Amino acid sequence: MAKRPRIAVVGSANIDLTTFTNQFPKPGETIFGQKFDLGFGGKGANQAVAARLCGAEVFMVARVGSDLFGPATIENFRKQGIDPTHVKQVEGLSSGVAPIFVEPNGQNRILVVKGANDALMPADVDAAAETLKSADCIVLQFEIPVETVYYTVEFARKHGIRCILNPAPAQPVDLGALKDLDYFVPNESEAETITGSPVKNVEDAKQCAEKLVASGIRRVIITLGANGSLLAGRDGSEHVPPFAVNSIDSTGAGDAFIGSFAVFLGEGVPEKEAVRRANLYAGLSTTGVGTQKSFYDRARFDAEWAVRS
Repeated sequence: MAKRPRIAVVGSANIDLTTFTNQFPKPGETIFGQKFDLGFGGKGANQAVAARLCGAEVFMVARVGSDLFGPATIENFRKQGIDPTHVKQVEGLSSGVAPIFVEPNGQNRILVVKGANDALMPADVDAAAETLKSADCIVLQFEIPVETVYYTVEFARKHGIRCILNPAPAQPVDLGALKDLDYFVPNESEAETITGSPVKNVEDAKQCAEKLVASGIRRVIITLGANGSLLAGRDGSEHVPPFAVNSIDSTGAGDAFIGSFAVFLGEGVPEKEAVRRANLYAGLSTTGVGTQKSFYDRARFDAEWAVRS
């Protein structure tokens, strides 16, 4: 039986407000959307839920607002089986929200209002230190202050804990602060923003990954949506193909990849196979609507993997 990994997610928790529409309004115009869905989200929370559904023991370090969404978010973590001991409400701030607009082809556009996520500080990482030290892997994103991200990367390095950073949403990065980071996992647009190199195809991704590895990051995975992903390190790079799925909503697919990949690695699955499995897990998430609600549990995933692998 595979080892049950212990995953710590230091990151964001939002409420997703998803609107499905056939077109977008022009300035000053009001139009009718097709459908609306409200759910729990935030890249950090999504990755935590994906990891939990894949079978890991998961705990969250996060901040939520002093509004109706705050207690509901904490309760959702409990219901999902995620330890919310280090998820605290911040007085005077709203919870993070993410209005999401989805086109008929499944393509999404997302606005993020960070709210209380911006109040997660290095001191909060120190407050959770004993719990973090017990983790097999720490997962991070960019919906919290970048100083907290860098501080947590250094914490993981100091204590010999595997660390995965998903630089989303993209912003300027001090690559020197990420030296010896275990895994840096951007998508195409994030990789392009961070390196300045366009990523339109697999060859572009290889060149972009080489820049990131040359900066001192150990391993880079560029997720390529319907084209799978690219795995790169100091020993070269390799394209890992996708799995065919009937995609209806790509929201949260990157988070599904990150959360599941952390678990597969933690179970001792070889790296390339862990990426392949994460490709499938992410692809399957696009066959449902929303983020956390579209993620497969481990039994459903294993059944799909048995057929497709």
